[in-house]
Amino acid sequence: MPESPPAKLAPPGAGATDAPSEKLDRQVIVLGLVIVAGTVMAILDTTIVNVALQTLGHDFDAGLSTIQWVITGYMLALGTVIPLTGWAIDRFGGRRVWMSSIVLFVLGSALSGAAWNIESLIAFRVVQGLGGGMLMPTGMAILTMAAGPRRLGRIMSIVGVPMLLGPVLGPVLGGWLVEDVDWRWIFFVNLPVGAIALALAWWKVPHEHGGEVPRASAALDLRGLFLLPPGFVLVIYGLSTASSNGGFGDPATIGWLVGGVALLALFVPHSLSRREKSLIDVRLFADRTFATASLAIFLIGIALLGSMLLIPLYYQTARGEGALSAGLLLVPQGLGAAAAMPFAGVITDKFGAGRLVPGGIVLLCAGTVPFALVDADTPYWLLGSALFVRGLGLGSTMMPTMSAALVTLSRSAMARASSSLQILVQLGGSVGTALLAVLLSREINDRIPQAGGGGGRGGGMGEIPDRVREQVAPQLADAFGSTFWVALALTAAMVVPALLLPRRGAHTEDAPPPVG
Repeated sequence: MPESPPAKLAPPGAGATDAPSEKLDRQVIVLGLVIVAGTVMAILDTTIVNVALQTLGHDFDAGLSTIQWVITGYMLALGTVIPLTGWAIDRFGGRRVWMSSIVLFVLGSALSGAAWNIESLIAFRVVQGLGGGMLMPTGMAILTMAAGPRRLGRIMSIVGVPMLLGPVLGPVLGGWLVEDVDWRWIFFVNLPVGAIALALAWWKVPHEHGGEVPRASAALDLRGLFLLPPGFVLVIYGLSTASSNGGFGDPATIGWLVGGVALLALFVPHSLSRREKSLIDVRLFADRTFATASLAIFLIGIALLGSMLLIPLYYQTARGEGALSAGLLLVPQGLGAAAAMPFAGVITDKFGAGRLVPGGIVLLCAGTVPFALVDADTPYWLLGSALFVRGLGLGSTMMPTMSAALVTLSRSAMARASSSLQILVQLGGSVGTALLAVLLSREINDRIPQAGGGGGRGGGMGEIPDRVREQVAPQLADAFGSTFWVALALTAAMVVPALLLPRRGAHTEDAPPPVG
């Protein structure tokens, strides 16, 4: 178990109403479903737009370098507001932040669906991202404060549903809407979902959680505001340019990354001096469990989001599948995750994440091996089985690790800790996506020089005529297989922090009296 943390990081929950029972009561389950109803929109939207890029480029007569800003603008907006979430919850309360985020996200969705040119669409996607960025960390904070440490694994398995299913269902829903309805409905579909989520939040999200109330005196960390969000945004933008500018050696990419890292480095001493009043309290990482779990979360972001670039791209580029078919072929991974998560939550609460997550990583690696060995005609049943195993691994890995990160923290630290975890997931996903996209592009260029770098983001590779694809299919499969070996190595690296996670359940730890 971790060493005794600072006073601020003392285990939460002493005197909490949920202490006598370790089972999830009906009120907490309903609250979890309400949070899922809101977060599912933002999670789906990170992937649902990907399958529409070709259509958007055609309708707006825009090239890929411009169209990619539909995704990049959304991601940069997420990076801007996620660090602000902890302060906003402290200042206004989780309920207000949650409902305001839903309203802003739905507004951005409506405007995006009504966009009249590519510039307006990019601007409205930024509005959408400003709302979506706060949904997941706010929802996590609300649920962790409601459930308490003894039930954290089980409640996190509920909030993990949209996080793990979004990358699977997004391409399916997006492919169907783009092919059979209209691309504008990839945004309009959020309107009824958002209206339901807002009504449920008004009805079921409590005004106060765990005795905590909004603090009108919570001052905004202005210096941190000019260091952390811009640093986060510059790093994400630099990573996004790496996959389109020829790799990490491009001077512009290096400049963006160095600038972002410099701002993040300057934030560390600022946060140490401002302590709990900073946007993100870096003293949280003094807790060994939180620091270890945070490293694992970063690596999970690389493995999950990075591989979710490769797998549908393989089906579309190397096998010639359409957007909808590629999405449907990803369903087994979602089914595996859904099957594992309920059991993973119970095991985490009873025995600790350290006894579960290493096994989940083994499943993740086992499910990735067939893709690393893929050839031009690998049977779909084999790949589908591998995806189901990957899903079992994901369901046994991501949310148990997040619950382990939060279980030793005080209730007052929950909001900012949730923001920190979301930042790490986004950074990990950006690193994984950029790294694997660059590697895939180089592998394709080495084997098929006439591809011209189109493989980095799918370029024009998805439009290869069937006759040509049949000729280059073995080379394409080799390129994807080599890239999947790297993804496999990144996944295996997760086992190092996973072995250091707690091996005792939260119910075995008696919380001391609350500090302060």
